[in-house]
Amino acid sequence: MTELNPDRARRAIVEHTRRLAESAAAAGPGAAVPNAPGWTVTELVEHVGQTQHWVADIIERRITDPAQLPTEMAVLPTDPYDWPAWLTSSARRVANACSDDALDAPVFNAAGDGRTGTRFWLASVLNESVVHGADAHNAAGRPAPVEPDIAAGLVTNHFAMLTSPTWAMMRSSSAEAIRGTGQTLQWRATDISDAWLIERRPDGATWRPGAGPADVSVTGPAGSLLLALTRRRPPTDLTITGDADLVRHWLDNTAHVAD
Repeated sequence: MTELNPDRARRAIVEHTRRLAESAAAAGPGAAVPNAPGWTVTELVEHVGQTQHWVADIIERRITDPAQLPTEMAVLPTDPYDWPAWLTSSARRVANACSDDALDAPVFNAAGDGRTGTRFWLASVLNESVVHGADAHNAAGRPAPVEPDIAAGLVTNHFAMLTSPTWAMMRSSSAEAIRGTGQTLQWRATDISDAWLIERRPDGATWRPGAGPADVSVTGPAGSLLLALTRRRPPTDLTITGDADLVRHWLDNTAHVAD
């Protein structure tokens, strides 16, 4: 199972934010974001930069109490010409905040799972940079390539989030919808040796790394799996073998709409 190497993740945050900035400039500030209804490119850029600065603040200040989370957000420059530099600054700041020295420091983990706070935020910010980068690429009519190891690590993060205590608490309708009576879904990458097996149990969905017998199997490049799971691309370039209704149900009930 591919795990996100911290240094690789830090570099990818900066690189994918750079790509996002390029596509945002190509699309223009008023362009609609197809995968985030109601958003313009301006709002997308603002969200990404603000989130990166916000997370950096949490880690830099070693915040452990959710009641002490930052309340002030960074201000988006009014001139779109200044957005690339602003995004570069936010990406580098959060990447530097997630330094090796901070990885195991006490920091609030919003998922409530077994990861340290900084490791959770590192994966979350990388996910934001890659997935919202795909939003910007879509707005500009450009392809949205994701490196296989980065995509595989983010698929793992995606399933960890969907089965976390916080998801069950904050997205209770989703957590309830993906309960089941033993139905199984396998997601398998074809360009990297990773697979994920989901079981929909009465007490909640679970996942584990690896392949195995399943009611339905979804295979394709890791980047395509990630973008399909996050609803940034329809699963048309994936191979679905078995009960396709299970796949549609899963995707319909696990979407991060605009976050």
